[in-house]
Amino acid sequence: MAPELHEKRPYRVTVVCTGNICRSPMGEFVLRERFEEAGLGDQVVVDSAGTHSWEVGNPADPRTLAVLARNGHDDFGGRDHVARRFERSWLDEVDLVLAADAGHLRELTKLARTDTQRAKVRMFRSFDPDAERSGELDMDDPWYGDDSAFDQTYAEVVAAADGVVDHVRRALADRNS
Repeated sequence: MAPELHEKRPYRVTVVCTGNICRSPMGEFVLRERFEEAGLGDQVVVDSAGTHSWEVGNPADPRTLAVLARNGHDDFGGRDHVARRFERSWLDEVDLVLAADAGHLRELTKLARTDTQRAKVRMFRSFDPDAERSGELDMDDPWYGDDSAFDQTYAEVVAAADGVVDHVRRALADRNS
């Protein structure tokens, strides 16, 4: 790809969990909003996927949409969400892949064919300084829980979101310098 084309293409972020109906869509929608608020919405594309095909074609879990609504978020794609599975070929185009937990990190790292691709895969919560200090980088899976489980996962997403935005802002600055 010519350097001038590379610089103009959006920075791509993909959030990944197991089925792409709870954690990863929650992360996707919160990050979309945060990038818009940071004035980067036209430079960053955020999407999500799952490591498994169990939920492919299904909408976001209604509890995911409910926790976002409870916390005053606009709809940044939740009502139109359709679950999909992460594909190995995406590692060539995505700039940052955010894994919800260590199991996802392992699966995504196995898909990577090069060190460059492996370097794109990070834990979502590694962008939360408190989670990083504590070593608790797995995002809680709310699937079997009640509203409080979704509230916990939401809190984890929000705590890391600004760190993701800062990381991407720096990456865009580096790309454009």
